[in-house]
Amino acid sequence: METSEGRPLSETPTWAVATVVTILVAVGIFIHACLKRLTKWLDETKRKPLLAALEKIKDELMVFGVLSLLMGHWIIFVAKICVKSSHLSTRRFYPCEPRKISVREKAFLNQAALLRVVHNLSSSLSADLDEEKEQSFCPEGHESFASRESLEQLHRFLFILGVTHVFYSFLALALAVFKIYSWKAWENHAKSVALRISQDSQEASGTGSRMARLSSFVSNHTSHPWSSHRILVWLLCFSRQFWSSINQADYMALRLGFITTHQLPLTYDFHKYMIRSMEEEFRDTVGISIPLWIFTISCVILGFHGTHIYFWLSFSPAVLILLMGTKLHRIVVKLAVEITEATPQIEPHKFNLRDELFWFGKPRLLLLLIQYITFQNAFEVAIYIWSLWEIKGPSCFSEEHAFVAIRLTFGLVSQFWCSFITFPLYVIIAQMGSKYKKSIVSENVRKSLHGWIHKARNQNEGHYHSLVTTASVNSLDSLVDDDYDGHVGSSSNNIGSS
Repeated sequence: METSEGRPLSETPTWAVATVVTILVAVGIFIHACLKRLTKWLDETKRKPLLAALEKIKDELMVFGVLSLLMGHWIIFVAKICVKSSHLSTRRFYPCEPRKISVREKAFLNQAALLRVVHNLSSSLSADLDEEKEQSFCPEGHESFASRESLEQLHRFLFILGVTHVFYSFLALALAVFKIYSWKAWENHAKSVALRISQDSQEASGTGSRMARLSSFVSNHTSHPWSSHRILVWLLCFSRQFWSSINQADYMALRLGFITTHQLPLTYDFHKYMIRSMEEEFRDTVGISIPLWIFTISCVILGFHGTHIYFWLSFSPAVLILLMGTKLHRIVVKLAVEITEATPQIEPHKFNLRDELFWFGKPRLLLLLIQYITFQNAFEVAIYIWSLWEIKGPSCFSEEHAFVAIRLTFGLVSQFWCSFITFPLYVIIAQMGSKYKKSIVSENVRKSLHGWIHKARNQNEGHYHSLVTTASVNSLDSLVDDDYDGHVGSSSNNIGSS
């Protein structure tokens, strides 16, 4: 006799089983082939940071796959863990507040239950009793620690969360790349000006051109009377992020400050360096770290009815984006103000790049906030998609339509703003710190330097001038090392235009 769960595998046609297996295998092979082709392309184009980011995405998918595998097979065992009903009787920690049933609704439910009992007694009473016995895992007075239905719903939510977070990671990269590539015309203009300067042998002309490029930048950020005020400047920077991002004058000035501070040639391709730097930053933002998993578990624990924790957390990405935008614009204004203030520590018309411009002297702290913003926005969308898929009747996850609309709006807008505005702004402002990244030279140049270093060490063993040569080789070796971040002025004068 066919049960409510359907026929077993032994009673299913072989062609139906083969069709399902074929579809699943074809989808798996297609996804694997796409990832393999993308890996090959990134390797051929020497994009090691993006290749490492792809590996982290694969690891994330593998983690979610293992979780899905475990939950798919262990749900029945967890559901058989029984505890006393008194331990689960309190409804304080339910995600949704139990609905208060009116007297009229209660009478209707009692009447429906009575009709259902009569129907069961008149039809297949024995079959229903057997099925009920099969589904009941616990003796009387005990309940499952976590019901089978709730674990299956959690299983599907984790699947949606993994897919959503991976999609948001790719979306963040695509929007940031589109934004930064729009600055390519400014880089070409800056290099053409640098070529004209290099053709002029008069030093005064080069200095005059440098001051002319800084004049627009300084006037744009210091003309407002609040620019030099200790408190009101924050209000000014807060408002500027809504109507002004990086313009050509800002790009030209920040590029010049980076190049002059690190003693690079004026023809250095700063735009390519930013692209390589952005790829490295993206590598550090993908994936779900252990702190984010702890944050997720904490939200699940505190997500009982009455706290509205998911509603309030939906505003955190927007708040953090506004704070980060204000801070990044504050750094730009501070650099512009310092140019106009000639002090013994700061040379006239020269940038003073340092990590102290950032919170706690750590530019990468902003990168961690960007990682949290992407995860939180993906979490919000995952909850909404899961509620549409899983919950058919009225529920606290979807019955408050105004709350749902507000949360979705803030999540989508903040993710677009973070990917298209905040992340590219961070990429260029983060270069104003005390260190430069190893991506200051291209992958091909680093590979050539590695080969030259290895050859020089083998050839200079035992020679008279080995001490001097070895010191120079060790300096270059630290420069091209994969984990190296150079400080201001350290070996940067040996770098050509790359």
